[in-house]
Amino acid sequence: MPDGDALPGAFRASAFIGFRTLFYKEVLRFWKVGVQTVAAPVLNALLFLLIFSQVLDRRVTVYGDVPYTAFLVPGLIMMSLLQNAFANSSSSLIQSKITGNIIFILLPPLSCRVFYGAYVLAAVLRGLLVGLGVWAMSMFFVDVPLAQPLWALAFAILGGALLATFGVIAGIWAEKFDQLAAFQNFLIMPLTMLSGVFYSIHSLPPLWQKISHANPFFFMIDGFRYGFFGQSDTSPWLSLAVIGGSFAALAALAMLMLKKGYKLRG
Repeated sequence: MPDGDALPGAFRASAFIGFRTLFYKEVLRFWKVGVQTVAAPVLNALLFLLIFSQVLDRRVTVYGDVPYTAFLVPGLIMMSLLQNAFANSSSSLIQSKITGNIIFILLPPLSCRVFYGAYVLAAVLRGLLVGLGVWAMSMFFVDVPLAQPLWALAFAILGGALLATFGVIAGIWAEKFDQLAAFQNFLIMPLTMLSGVFYSIHSLPPLWQKISHANPFFFMIDGFRYGFFGQSDTSPWLSLAVIGGSFAALAALAMLMLKKGYKLRG
């Protein structure tokens, strides 16, 4: 793939058209099966909400006066957002590689930045749609405040971009669906479930609190939850710095893989 900085000025407009076309293709890909890609994840999150709220609402207290059901909602929103952002970019790439139609994306003179940007932004959009769906449906069950909306939006976009980037890396590296499933089952899912979605880490023993701080998913969910309640287990600035640094590192790796054509060129 050509480097975006090397594109002559005459190609800038065509690069934008290429980005718009690839982005539209990726959005259309998940929107055409919206019941599976958007509605189903919302339903799954609602099942978590209903089950855990019924079992633990009166037995668990967090942040003093915050009901457990309300505490649970931001975690479920972010969990759904992250998982679907990863799934969108990774599944799109692996499907294109297996079916062979990746060649039609590689042949046009699209820069690495155009390729990366289109896949990541489409994945973030899917994640945000799922997250909004979970939030909208949760309003029927519990009133959740939004104390710091800009913080919530920042963590939603940055977290979605980070997982979408990780999805690009996984989709490029994987050669079959089994390998991609390993990413989801042995990395994404455990890190998400152990990130504080269903609990505050202050309820854990000191050793497990320290272990939780080694999990970048914890900072995404904790920072996002700060946007709702104005309270969190750690500083939102620290969470933002950790997520921003993680995103920068993964983005650099993804761009390097795309530039070299790693496992994309025959």
